[in-house]
Amino acid sequence: MKRFLSLAEELLSYILSLLPYRDILRCTSTAVLTILLQVCRTFRQTYLSSSELQYIVEIGGQRLLVNSNTDHSIPISKRLQLLRDKAHAWFKVDIHPFEMVGTVPLLSQDNIVAGGHFCWWNIPEDTAMIFPVLPKPSQQSIRRNWLPGTLCAVPHSHKLDVLMDPAQNLIAVAYVVDRKTVYINLGALDGDGVHPEAAGERLFLSDDSENCFETTVAKLKGFGRHIALSRRLDNEIQTWLNVVMWQLQIWDWKYSTTSSSILSGAVLNGSVCPVEFCFLGNNRLLVITDNLNFYSIEDMSQTPELLACFLMPIPSRLRCLPLIDDIGYGSQPHMQAQATMCTSDPTNRIICLLESFTRNSVQVFIISTRVFFDLNEMVAAMPIPWQHWGPSNTRIFRYPFHFKIHINGNRVLQTLPVDTHNINFILQLLDFSPLAVTNRRGLGRVVKEPSTTYMSADEFGTRGESLTTSLPYVQVVFSKRKFTTDSLLRDMWIDKDRIYMIFRSLSFIERLEVIDVQSDLQTGAVSTS
Repeated sequence: MKRFLSLAEELLSYILSLLPYRDILRCTSTAVLTILLQVCRTFRQTYLSSSELQYIVEIGGQRLLVNSNTDHSIPISKRLQLLRDKAHAWFKVDIHPFEMVGTVPLLSQDNIVAGGHFCWWNIPEDTAMIFPVLPKPSQQSIRRNWLPGTLCAVPHSHKLDVLMDPAQNLIAVAYVVDRKTVYINLGALDGDGVHPEAAGERLFLSDDSENCFETTVAKLKGFGRHIALSRRLDNEIQTWLNVVMWQLQIWDWKYSTTSSSILSGAVLNGSVCPVEFCFLGNNRLLVITDNLNFYSIEDMSQTPELLACFLMPIPSRLRCLPLIDDIGYGSQPHMQAQATMCTSDPTNRIICLLESFTRNSVQVFIISTRVFFDLNEMVAAMPIPWQHWGPSNTRIFRYPFHFKIHINGNRVLQTLPVDTHNINFILQLLDFSPLAVTNRRGLGRVVKEPSTTYMSADEFGTRGESLTTSLPYVQVVFSKRKFTTDSLLRDMWIDKDRIYMIFRSLSFIERLEVIDVQSDLQTGAVSTS
């Protein structure tokens, strides 16, 4: 033992750096057993004097992954401080931005902010737009408008969905011809023609379901090299049987225009939307029906492999909030380095599922994705009951129907009612990362105690089963700015560095507000004209 403790501090630091961040913390915490006290004291001193070890713990504790393009010329002590300062800045955000009037049309649909860009598809007018939101020097900017008929010029076609991915300069347009044959065109956001990395001009469905079913509703999502299309299949027989058939197909769009990676099923009628799903990293897929089905998509030549089925407490029609790219863009050189340094770890982030069964309220499930990756080899053979996975990995909230919410990594931004009539509300941030307790530096409120929520038994809100959940988080309330239902907050988003909010005035003009989350808390707004 003495020989081990006499090792050079640099060697002890190297040995500790090989451990997961939680084990580093265990080794460097105060020991209860006397026999380990000297070892832990030595380890702790090594940890406190090593920026490298603290950086490993900070990355892991904030549930991040280091990007391959990180600028290693910046001292690791500086990168460590930037991570801590950015995490702390979220607990003292000034939500009063400068305001400028934008010109987003009233009939805009599917607004979303991704990769520092505002992406907009207007379904009724068959137009689309992408533009940078207050672009920073480090940001590659794309600005383009699609006029009617230019998104897809195929005769007798109907567009189902449009996916824009600024990080990959990709636009994917799903459309159906004669209500049965479905295709997905792959193009570049900044120019005409086929995307230069695509395997071909369009993706094809690999089965013959269109021979007996019509496709009227579909949803496109993408992550890296994967694109998936979820669609509702309609015919007279299934309507008579009161069920909805669905199909989900996944492509490696850079490798092949066809795919054998297909899932399908049926759910009770009641939802016009196709089945919900989300990518959790490059090779995992979560499909959300009445329960949560977790698949491996490593082998694209076959049907996705079911790894586990997580049972929900009650059958619900769940909607999954989109997981938006969270790589931020900083305006100063040191912020540029920090922005490209890391991104959310898909195995250790949160997802948000919404259940709108009642007429006037929404039940919100915040779930840590780590539960999907802590699996043993036999778990696929038997569904996992809610009691075995849900309470410790979930928080359930109940809010008025018109509330707003968005997630990024392990942060949740949502509206919070401040009166009994749900007319006035403020914003609050919930941080579910393990190091939020440290990085808050005394701000906010630590919530570790369990909470109980009553689920609705019917659409009228009759109180049903009670569920107790205990996923810990830190809450910070931004009470200096109040909103009302008359202020018409249409939507909001967050990424690593910003908050975005769209408001509609009574004169039907929409305003996009942007809040930079920085140490100096500079704010701004954007004109879309």
